[in-house]
Amino acid sequence: MLILCFVLGGLGVHRFYAGKTGTGILMLLTLGGLGIWTFIDFIVIVTSNFSDKNGNKIRP
Repeated sequence: MLILCFVLGGLGVHRFYAGKTGTGILMLLTLGGLGIWTFIDFIVIVTSNFSDKNGNKIRP
């Protein structure tokens, strides 16, 4: 997940992988909020606070 966010974060690939298709599409259309949203997601994943669509925590 961390590698997906780092490499393809601007396209929202890590959001699609976690099952969050709605926000994945938004990230795809806005190119990751011009990088800001991607950076925030990267920090959240590193701190182990990112969860999938079922609420399960994803570890880096």
